[in-house]
This record gives sequence, C-alpha cells and structure tokens, in this order.
Amino acid sequence: MTERTPVDFWFDPKCPWAWMASRWLLEVQKVRPVEPRWHIMSLFVLNQDKDISAEYREMLRDAMAPVRVVQAAAEKYGERVVGDLYTEIGVRIHNERRLKPREGEEGFDAVAALRAVLADALEAAGLDRELVAAADSTEFDEAVRRSHEEGISLVGQEVGTPVISVEGVAFFGPVVTPAPKGEAAAKLWDGVLLVAGTDGFYELKRSRTRQPIFD
Repeated sequence: MTERTPVDFWFDPKCPWAWMASRWLLEVQKVRPVEPRWHIMSLFVLNQDKDISAEYREMLRDAMAPVRVVQAAAEKYGERVVGDLYTEIGVRIHNERRLKPREGEEGFDAVAALRAVLADALEAAGLDRELVAAADSTEFDEAVRRSHEEGISLVGQEVGTPVISVEGVAFFGPVVTPAPKGEAAAKLWDGVLLVAGTDGFYELKRSRTRQPIFD
C-alpha cells in the first residue's frame, strides 16, 4: 500500500474560498497519495487589527463561533474529528446557504442561524450537540489563536485562508471555483506544488470574475 503524504490544511469554516479549496483537496486525495490533516485558523484573528471595510468587519463579528466549536470538538474527541465536522459545517453554511435569509423572509436572526448550523453539524458528525455552547465562550480562544499562528506564520500576514503545507512547502490558496474533480484536481495539485516549491516564487494572480460555485 502506497504511503500517503500528510498535507496540512488551515481553514476558517466561514470562508467560501477555503471551502472550495478543501473540496478540491478531497478530490486530490482520490488520485494522489496524500492525506489531509485539518487545522483551524481565524479570519477574525487575522483582521482584528487591520483597516477593513465596515461591511467586512460586520461579517467577521461572529466569526469566532465556528472555530471555537471545532476546537472544542477537537479537544474532546481528538483531531481526527475536525475534517468531518468541517464538512458538516461547510455544507450547511455554503451549499445550503443557511446563514442567509430566504427570499421574502423577515426577522432573520443570523446569530441564531449560525448556532443552529453548528449544533446540527455536530450532531451529523456524531459529536455532542451541546458543544455548540463553545461558540459563546472564550475558553478555546487561546488554542484557536495558537493554531491560527501556526498556519499563518508559514505564509505571512498578507494572505488569508486556506493555508496549505506539504513536505516543507507552504502557500495560501488556491482560490478556485468550481472545485476541480478527478484528474483535473490532480493536474492543479501537481502545478501548485511545482510553482510553490520554486525558490523565490511568491505570487501568481488574476482578477476574480466568478463567485464561488458550490453545487
């Protein structure tokens, strides 16, 4: 049996681009001998001292809630549960769009909606639903910040989530939509590793013309 290479992936559950990249990495796992290892980082922590728009800061207002819950689950059950819990949270936030009001819906409570998403995700992952209480506690913030710093220190403060590290090579991204599948996923993986592993290579970018395509 081929030995699989560990791939460390840092994510914030609320970030749509990290979600797209995580689904791509799961596709890569099917066609390349890699084994994802999931870690939390925080857009709130990353941006807390930065000059960002009022709209973006409002989006980040409750952003610590999901990472707190993931950290609480990891401490109770072990790191092995992080990937599955991330999937359950991500499906509800991004694919099912449960944090957005439906057309014509009035009185939408975004805080309550996020708590419901987290509780349902915990239950779907076979974990204690009551861990949702961690969303409103600072008990796990120090551990969240440690995990965040571990990931962001590999790539610098100018980027965000996701951060990927494999065999001594670390990079932000990729920012891609929709998530490539099959051999297309493998092709992107091979290319990303090639450029990221090139000494002195830092950036390759073009303007985004699509929103994330989740379905």
